[in-house]
Amino acid sequence: MPRFRFRFLRRPAATLLLLALTASPVAAESPSSPVLEVVATTGMIADAVREVGGERVAVQGLMGPGVDPHLYRQTRSDVVAMSGADAVFWNGLNLEVQLAELLARLEARRPVIAVGEAVPVEARLADEEYPDQPDPHVWMDPGRWRHAIIAVRDALSELDPEGEAAYREGASAYLASLEALDAYAREALASIPEGSRVLVTAHDAFGYFGEAYGIEVLGIQGFSTESEAGLARIETLVDLLVEREIGALFVETSVSDRNVRALIEGAAAVGHEVRIGGELYSDAMGPEGSYEGTWLGMLDHNVTVIARALGGEAPEAGRLGRLADAGDEES
Repeated sequence: MPRFRFRFLRRPAATLLLLALTASPVAAESPSSPVLEVVATTGMIADAVREVGGERVAVQGLMGPGVDPHLYRQTRSDVVAMSGADAVFWNGLNLEVQLAELLARLEARRPVIAVGEAVPVEARLADEEYPDQPDPHVWMDPGRWRHAIIAVRDALSELDPEGEAAYREGASAYLASLEALDAYAREALASIPEGSRVLVTAHDAFGYFGEAYGIEVLGIQGFSTESEAGLARIETLVDLLVEREIGALFVETSVSDRNVRALIEGAAAVGHEVRIGGELYSDAMGPEGSYEGTWLGMLDHNVTVIARALGGEAPEAGRLGRLADAGDEES
């Protein structure tokens, strides 16, 4: 698990004495106000901290729907928020690359927890050309994301020992939901005809997803959206679309669809029709307050959209019937 430093919470001595005299087991489990104030970089991490932390933790997320963490740069208000927080949770693994220097400096003064780096080294994927650069998109596979959830639980427990039981309970409930979603994903994606299990997306964010569920993944760009997709890459993928008779591509909410459109036009130029099978959540979740605005909802959406677009079977509204719109998007 990533190392972090414990910092005593800033509470006046009189307040601490009053709490000690009046606290009960129930009050300790359900405080009237949050005990910890934390900042999380991405929506996926903010969601995990909220689910595990419950009422004991107030969470501020920096990156909202449609925001690309590969390119995100901190604002002045972000710096203020992180500097005043009891802890900062981020993914690491070179995802929030523009924030790395700031977080390294901040770590000298407060706990900074890279939850993505809780995934064991042997379970990380890497770029074939750059083996020292791991794929940061670990939230795409529930089996790997559980390591991040456990890291959140342990970090909160160290910061707030009185809340350990509550954090364990929150993590257990969240992990149970994760396992149920994973079972749904396996069933839905296994229904895709074997020859159609090819996922072509704007950038290579679905490697863990593909490995977990037996789907070949082809990203137009690499792990990071900072990389550029050249003409040669587009031409190679056009040839592959034609050769393997792939009929659906997918756009992402946090990445421009420019390269996907170029691929569709390139295929059309040689007489092969390709449609957009749907919009996927990759580096950001859905609208705040919506089911898709949670990690469980974003993955449910992705599984359902991919399964239906590639010829598999899945309920239109997803595992729990809560998806707003998982229908196909025509090009």
